[in-house]
Parts: sequence; C-alpha cells; structure tokens
Amino acid sequence: MTTVRRAVLTLPAAPLGPDNPLPALRAPAGAGAHAVDARTLAELPRDMARGIGRAPLRSLLPVAVRDGYGRARTPADLDAIVIENDRLRATVLPGLGGRVHSLHHKPTGRELLYRNPVFQPAAFALNGAWFSGGIEWNIGATGHTTLSCSPLHAATVRAPDGGPMLRLWEWERLRDLPFQVDLWLPEDSDFLYVGVRVRNPHERTAPAYWWSNTAVPEERRILVPADAAWHHGWERGLNRLPVPTAEDGTDRSYPLNGVHAADYFYDLPEGRRRWIAALDADGHGLVQTSTDALRGRKLFLWGTGRGGRRWQEWLTEPGTPGYAEVQAGLARTQLEHLELEGGAEFSWLEAYGPLAADPAAALGDDWAAARAEVEAELAAALPRAAVDAAYTAWREGAADAAPEAVLAVGSGWGALEVLRGGYELPGTPFPESTLGPDQEPWRELLRTGVLPPPAKGAGPGVPLVGAPWRDMLETAPADPSTEYHLGIAQWHAGDRAQAVRSWERGLHRAEVRWPLLYCLAVADQEDGHPRRAAERFAEAFADHADRDGSELVAAALGREAVAALLAAGRTGPARELWARLPDEVRGRGAFRLLEVRMLLAEGRTDEARAVFGEGFEVADLREGAEVLGEVWADLTDEPLPEAHEFRTRPH
Repeated sequence: MTTVRRAVLTLPAAPLGPDNPLPALRAPAGAGAHAVDARTLAELPRDMARGIGRAPLRSLLPVAVRDGYGRARTPADLDAIVIENDRLRATVLPGLGGRVHSLHHKPTGRELLYRNPVFQPAAFALNGAWFSGGIEWNIGATGHTTLSCSPLHAATVRAPDGGPMLRLWEWERLRDLPFQVDLWLPEDSDFLYVGVRVRNPHERTAPAYWWSNTAVPEERRILVPADAAWHHGWERGLNRLPVPTAEDGTDRSYPLNGVHAADYFYDLPEGRRRWIAALDADGHGLVQTSTDALRGRKLFLWGTGRGGRRWQEWLTEPGTPGYAEVQAGLARTQLEHLELEGGAEFSWLEAYGPLAADPAAALGDDWAAARAEVEAELAAALPRAAVDAAYTAWREGAADAAPEAVLAVGSGWGALEVLRGGYELPGTPFPESTLGPDQEPWRELLRTGVLPPPAKGAGPGVPLVGAPWRDMLETAPADPSTEYHLGIAQWHAGDRAQAVRSWERGLHRAEVRWPLLYCLAVADQEDGHPRRAAERFAEAFADHADRDGSELVAAALGREAVAALLAAGRTGPARELWARLPDEVRGRGAFRLLEVRMLLAEGRTDEARAVFGEGFEVADLREGAEVLGEVWADLTDEPLPEAHEFRTRPH
C-alpha cells in the first residue's frame, strides 16, 4: 500500500539566516542574463517574442531578498515527508519549497535524481537563497522561484485511486497567484504522479510562469522528441540549432560535451507526446512525461570550463559528481510568460519514473532511432492515454478535495489575501490561523482603514504592493510609516515620481529616517544621480548607527553605502563609513571584496592583492557573476585563481 509519512533528513547544512531588512526595490540581480536583444526578438516567432516581452519584473516587491546564509555547514535535521509504495520512495522537503530531494526505485536500488549530499544555499533564486538537486517547482517569473527556500503548506488528501496523496500549496507573491502541487504513487506504480494547478482568482489577467526542474547526474545522455532547440548561452542570444549534433560534430545530447554553461529549449513538434529522459551508459535512468499543457522541455548544463566546474563545487561537496537539469515548462522557453485570464487556471499532470532502454539504440548515433527506442519503452511502461486518464481523474475527482491531516504550514500571506478578497479556493485553504506578526498590521489596515505604526524606534515592517492595498494606503492617515509603504506600492506600480514624493513627505516628520532615506537613495541611483544616491545611503547608515540599531540593518545599509560611495568617487567617506562597521561584518566575504575595491580606489594595490591572498568567499555571489574576475584584472595580468573562477562565459 502507498503511505505518506513525516520523516527527518539529516544533512550538512548552512543555516539560511535572516532575510535582508531593506525593501527589494530593484529588478532581480542578474536579470540582464535573460535579456534578448531587439534584433533577435524581431527574428523570433511572433508569439514567442510577445511572451518574452510580457510583464518583466521591475522589482522583487513585495518579496524580501534572502542573503543571510553563509558557507559553514554543520549537521542539521530537515523536516521531510516520504511518499512510498512497493516500487518507489519519494522524499519531499516541505520547508524548502516542496523540493523532491530523492526518488528511489526499490526494485533496482537506483536513485533516479541527482541527490545533493549537502544543503548549501547560493544566490540563484530571484530573491537569493536557492540550492541544487532534486525536483523543484518554479512559479513566478524567469528564474528560480522566490519560494526556493521557503515553507509551503502541506497535508494529506485522498488521491484519485482512494489512497493517500501529498498536497503542497502556497500563495506566490510576485504574481499574486495561488498554486498547488499534488504528489501520489498509485499502488504498484513505477511512476510518481504530480498534479499541478495555478489559479488566478482575480478579475485581471496575470502573467504566468512555471518550470519543473529536475537535477540528474551529468554523466547522462539527454533524449527528447525534437530535432531542434533554442539555444540561450553566454552570448545572450536565442538561436535555433539542430539537435543533437553541432556544426563541429559535437553531440549536444551529452551535457559533458559542452564547454560553457548553456540552456537548450527543445522545439517539440505539435501533437507529439511530451517527454524528456536522462539515461546512463547502460540505458537506465529517469524519464519525465506530462499532459500536453506542459509544453516546453529544456536541458541546462554547466559545461566543462573552469567556471562551470567551480560552480558545481560551490553548490555541493567538492569531489562529488556534478549535475545537469532536465526541465519542463508551460512555454517553449523560460524567457516567456503566458497570460492567465481572471478566474481561470492552468493545470496539468506530470509523471516521473525509471526507464530502461536498449543502450545500443538509445545511445547510438542514429538520433531518430534513439528517440524511437525511448518512446517505445515509455509507451510500454506508461502509455500516453494512461497519463491523460490520470489527469482527468485527478482534476475532476481529487484536485478540489479538502486536505485531511496537516503536515506542514507555510506563510500567512495567502490567508491575508483570502481575507481581503473573499476568494473561494477549493482544495487549498488559507485559514486565518496562519496569519502571523508580518500580516497583522495589514489585517488592521483592512479592518480599520489605518496602518498601525511600528513600535517606537523599530523598522517599518514588511511591505505589500498589490493594487487593493495601495488604494487602502492612499486613503489611510498619512503618517511617516504609511507614506513609506505607500511609496513602495507606488514604486512597484511604476509611478516612481509619486513614490519619491510620498517618501519625501514621510521624511519630513519621521523619527526613524533610515528606511525613507534608503528608498530615496535607490530612486536617485535608478535615476542616474550617483553622488546624491551615495550621500543618502550614507545618511541612512548614519541615522541607523546613531540609534545603535541592529547589526543586520547596519550590515545591509553599510554594504549599499560603501559600494555607492566608491561608485561616486567618494573614497574618503567610504573609508570613514567602513570604519564604523562592526569587525564581524567587515570579516565577511562580501565585505572583503568591498575592501579590495576600496583599496584599489585608494591606490593601495599591494594591500588589495594581499586580501585575495588571505582568501575569502562571497557567500551570495550571483549565478554568472564576473565581479571577482573584473576586480582581479584591475590588480594584475596573472590568471584568476581557481578559487575565484566563477565566470561561465568565454573570457
């Protein structure tokens, strides 16, 4: 019989630490890596070009940046939920985005996924903290979801066959959409079934994005029913290339044949079954298939270059095997977003399981024969009609079923939105009991029309930016805290001039000035006024420091202020501000890098080089970041040390 039970997974883990206390007013770091130039857009299919240009994020609001983690790992117990039948055992981490950490096939003893032996956050999610391995559920916008390291609601539900099913659900805040992921194992099934639904409870149309990303060992061949792929790599273009063989004769279906990190979005013909497989040298491995709504399939590879190998070490335990990702999404590429009409939903079913193919055929040079072999084995193991029937049974008989035993609790933001909007969302309850301190001021605004001020001397609290909340803030009594939050909501809506006016009004009467000064500094920076921005960052830092505030805020403001002062050529004030930072903060890797830049600006090259010699690690280094290489090049013509080599483009 199938069972669903709680468990504990013990791994060497780096603590997540606190969120960044500053509002995330800027667009996601690294967003330019997903850009497509105007010439390329003009040459793409019209619907693809429209999807790429649809609703780009102007900021991360209302989500906070998660950058409080480090690199020191100690054994830690992670809450897990195990779904198990006689054939498969799936281990799910509800507190970490509902990640499927492991999918173990009992008859063969094979692990079907790349299972990371450690939990090491890194700055890959849209809002920072993310970790590699397993199957992750990405909703929101291009990139890894902001829920990568966040808890989801979890409960048992009746599956379509009457057995137990695990439901995960949350309210995704970037796009303001609730979603659910239902996982179950039919009795004697070799396949994990996953029913997914994204709903739009609003009257307005919303941009929608979904990709299910599965990490597999990189020593695999990736097979998919396509003869072409859209390649997105270091040159930031989007080019349609033949699959699997490149012009130089390289077989692109093997991740280890790539030198540089790259995405291959496969161009699957209409009407063909949707699937992707990763097979080892014996023809064994994982296959993922779905109903047709999940249209896209993708391969991501790190490549064999120094930067790609360094990232592999960074994300796991050095000396362990690397990984690639096979992915499935709503659109053809991850650069696109679809339109989800008000009151509508996207829903589909995925299946993950083992596949054993004849290696002579599946790994042979004849691509058509290799695909046909995998397709035939998949049809025998799990017919396409069975997947469609399972979807229908789930959507009509189980997707709306009420949760039974609660296994984990997510955030209170969904409860707040349901309370405000009165939404009926069968299957995914967001009870008021989940409301917490972050939501309480906003419930008071909803109830009384007044946003309560923070405690004396405290920071302003977590923002909300949706149009209904903005309307309430505009009619609420205009104290400094309300002006701060109103400005943030206006900034998110694109009315930046009005946001600045709100912040300036609040500043005139504010006792605690640093939150408003920080917002005005970012506005100056975005408007191309670096000197004024630097002065305001420094003033915000001084206002906080004079109050003997928290080290968390001091570090966040200090990092912004020193960087802004250096960018504005204000080296002296940068050094003075640096001296006011606590010793522990200055010893962190990100601040050691700032120190190198400051020493360079002061002409103290030997001392800057010595900092590199002492060694440091910037824990929240962004994917694709080249700053270490750029700073090193300002120091010397010598090759960049391997420990700092994170560049994934040719250089």
